[in-house]
Amino acid sequence: MWFGCNHSVHQATHKHHDKSNLQTSLKEIIIMARLGILLLLVLSGKVVSAVDRPNILFIFTDDQSYRTVGCYPEAYPWVKTPNIDALAAQGVRFTHTYIGTWCMPSRATMLTGHHQYGVESMRMQGEYPGSVYDPEKCPFWPRVFREQGYSTAQIGKWHTGIDSGYGRDWDHQIVWSRPKYPKNAGHYYDDQIIEIDGVVQRISGYTTDWYTDRAEDFIRGKHRKKDQPWYLWLCFGAVHGPFTPAERHQQAYPNASVPEPVNIYPGESRLGKPEYVQKRNRWVRDKNGHAELESGVKQRTVVNAPLHGNTLQDWVRQYHQGVLAIDESVGQLRKALEESGQTQNTLIVFAADQGIAWGQNGFQQKIAPYDANIRGPLIMSFPGRIPRGKVCFRPVGGTDLPPTFFAFAGLDLPWKMHGHDLTPLLTDPTREWPHPVLTVLTGEKYGSDTDNIPTDPDVLYKTAKVPWWVSLLDDRLKYIRTLVDGEVEELYDLKNDPQELNNLALDPAYLEKLRTMRAATLAELRRTDAGMVDHLPSFSTPQ
Repeated sequence: MWFGCNHSVHQATHKHHDKSNLQTSLKEIIIMARLGILLLLVLSGKVVSAVDRPNILFIFTDDQSYRTVGCYPEAYPWVKTPNIDALAAQGVRFTHTYIGTWCMPSRATMLTGHHQYGVESMRMQGEYPGSVYDPEKCPFWPRVFREQGYSTAQIGKWHTGIDSGYGRDWDHQIVWSRPKYPKNAGHYYDDQIIEIDGVVQRISGYTTDWYTDRAEDFIRGKHRKKDQPWYLWLCFGAVHGPFTPAERHQQAYPNASVPEPVNIYPGESRLGKPEYVQKRNRWVRDKNGHAELESGVKQRTVVNAPLHGNTLQDWVRQYHQGVLAIDESVGQLRKALEESGQTQNTLIVFAADQGIAWGQNGFQQKIAPYDANIRGPLIMSFPGRIPRGKVCFRPVGGTDLPPTFFAFAGLDLPWKMHGHDLTPLLTDPTREWPHPVLTVLTGEKYGSDTDNIPTDPDVLYKTAKVPWWVSLLDDRLKYIRTLVDGEVEELYDLKNDPQELNNLALDPAYLEKLRTMRAATLAELRRTDAGMVDHLPSFSTPQ
């Protein structure tokens, strides 16, 4: 009707209006037409935003090394992960990813976009792994997604404060809260105390499968509004110690062969390393001359539980058996997306909180600054938005993921985050990337509690007897600074020395590169507001 009214006005302009009024009327017609089209779109249920907001499925595993995934060339030749490999074939695989150093700070980074020293008010309290934080000083970004129209969910392991955020950060939550129930904190694979939307119950069954089934329910529409995009953070407890595989996988890989790392025992192979590394000695030779884990697995909430024996080969086989259920879960969830018609509008991210070493530098743990300890997989897939079957050789870090999620969701960052949106690399994985990757260990301290480096060894070495450290990776040059007064710096060329055996910081020929990396590390600490940057201890390396 309104088109007719304006048409009548237009016909009368020659007698009653001048040229200026005619132009004004035409502009009004155009504006009204556009408003009418917009109104029709709204009433018909059509999208009104420029880009549909995608769903985000973030699969987050525990202690899973990049070496456990078949599509990574560093994997043992007998490793079989067909579903994760298929995900990589549909998207982009990152070769060098450093999410964090151990379970709690890695998860804090995923919730805040900050390095450990930027997670204000987080602290260990009570019986391990008890921890608390102030949500006003330490907000978690899923709350922002929720406020902006996303249906948010978290399923699985929680290791970041007794407040897991249900009703504030999460619309739906099935959470195994280790900090809240410390007596249950070692039950990684069965008999867990779970809170389902705030209601406590005890569950039985292999947890990788149990979490996956609940995640599939959510994907298919349970516990969420059908007209909202969704974000699901699925946190497996696997393959954390005691490295228990599902019963159906306990005979897998019968012919697994595991070569001993060259520096599994103390000696010349660790010369040039910090003192704590040179002394590390978790492995001994058994009566047959094979590397054996002395006294078995040592973790505060986990009992020693070898299925096949205590040798390096036995443990690595068992560890990889635990990955098989994760691989099956990836296949199950991708099938649920396909059958529910959501594949084309879902970003899938597969990552781990960090890796774990098996004999390298004498370790059987994460936490230390070497690739064997902390480097994990990262794969992203999104049909039509991310190229298929590509490999990105640029190093990336855990702080990069939250900004990337915000970019895909079309939302502004709610606060300064330490990382960088990875969508340019996902568009062109070969492009230049000017951002080095900073990784930091500050033990069990967070936020401003890290401003001053402790000198008390009981604090400095509290986390698995590894002292605080900072590291920077720029392309394939890796710098490590152990935060112990008078300790040696480290510099490795990961392209030519992927096992990090030759400390170039001690080679005068690399002095200028050492100085450059040292300065770049300090610059990155300053860029990310690290209070410790002006209080770092001295080092013994040539200036």
